[in-house]
Amino acid sequence: MSAAASRPSDPAAHERLYRSLRQQILVGELLPGHALTMRGIAQANGVSMTPAREALRRLAAEGALTISSSGRISTPELSNERIEELAALRALIEPELASRALPRAHFALIDRLAAINGAIADAVDRHDAVAYIRSNLEFHRTLYLRAQSPAMLAVIETVWLQLGPTMRAVYGRVRRQEPPRHHRMILAALRAGDEPGLRLAVRADVTQGLRHLPT
Repeated sequence: MSAAASRPSDPAAHERLYRSLRQQILVGELLPGHALTMRGIAQANGVSMTPAREALRRLAAEGALTISSSGRISTPELSNERIEELAALRALIEPELASRALPRAHFALIDRLAAINGAIADAVDRHDAVAYIRSNLEFHRTLYLRAQSPAMLAVIETVWLQLGPTMRAVYGRVRRQEPPRHHRMILAALRAGDEPGLRLAVRADVTQGLRHLPT
């Protein structure tokens, strides 16, 4: 009997697989409607069916995957209405997180955010959609961690997770030529201690993608 088969409910295997798949979806490595199978996931990751099933069900509960009545598993294909709803959540929560982070936004943090923005610029130059999304989310998360508001951060990370494949598809249509200009506004507001300006810049940044939705 193999080691995987002898430990069908190995919690470590489940957690590793869950985190790996979650990251792939979060940064847009999988496009909307990408089909997955439990057997394929289990074989590709060297685990038994039980950890694969548990990881996929957990991701489905977070809205990162959809499971049809026939059992088909895929990344979500969001309607425009659903995307607008998720974008509205971002517009409500992320300016608040940024505002709460502002009193703790020391110069080292701002320098770190500027460095991440440099990585975003590099991803744009290389037309690397996944690296762009990964660095963009790192920019926001690095700032929001300073808010010390774990419940709000957990909610917004779930929103990002649901939007990951769609953001990859949007990036493929837009073909960016430069980093998000609102990031420069966010950095300037942080340096100036400008809370209204920071809220405005964050809100503009997280909603700007709406104009790229298909009609």
